[in-house]
Amino acid sequence: MANDESLPEKQRRQAEEAREEAEDCRHGAEQMRGVSEQGRLTAETDRKESEQFRRLAEEARDLADQYRVSLESAREERELLRETREMVRLAGEHARAAAEEAREAAMEAVQATAEVLQTTLEHMRVVEDMRRTLREVREAQTGSSN
Repeated sequence: MANDESLPEKQRRQAEEAREEAEDCRHGAEQMRGVSEQGRLTAETDRKESEQFRRLAEEARDLADQYRVSLESAREERELLRETREMVRLAGEHARAAAEEAREAAMEAVQATAEVLQTTLEHMRVVEDMRRTLREVREAQTGSSN
């Protein structure tokens, strides 16, 4: 009977070892589940960070687009100002040329007026000489008739 008792004892030990082994497996599985859970949490955190970086990158692209649009607007405005300056410069050149033509016309008018005045003065001298001659002729005629 001693052998019989050892068989149940042996079976009890085997069962106990199996239970301990199962407990160890369960404990290992729990640890693995904890590691898996921690990995899932880490993955979730990484996903959230990735999403945040994606949003930040999108915002940065939007800002870059706005900056590019602003730069293009500024470039177009500078170009418009350059064209305006060129038009003003051309208008100034035309105004200067017109002023020069007006000055030359005024000088010609002054010259013509001076010539007309000179001619008028010469005519007035001729008329004055004619009057003097007529007076002399009258005086000579009145002096000879007396």
